[in-house]
Amino acid sequence: MLGMFLLLVGISGTIDHLFHQPFFGFILNSVNRWVIPNIGFLAGYELYANLTVAAVGAALAIAAYRSS
Repeated sequence: MLGMFLLLVGISGTIDHLFHQPFFGFILNSVNRWVIPNIGFLAGYELYANLTVAAVGAALAIAAYRSS
């Protein structure tokens, strides 16, 4: 469940960074709008940070699927 959520948050944040994401912006873009801008070393690397969140979410989802 957490893996799928992080995957959706990462993909939505990437879309929001490249374009404007109008769907579920308050929930799905929370990391992109409130967490990433407040971490200094991620300045200028927002796209990579969102893609990393999506990759971690995908890895968690795959690991959870394989363990059950």
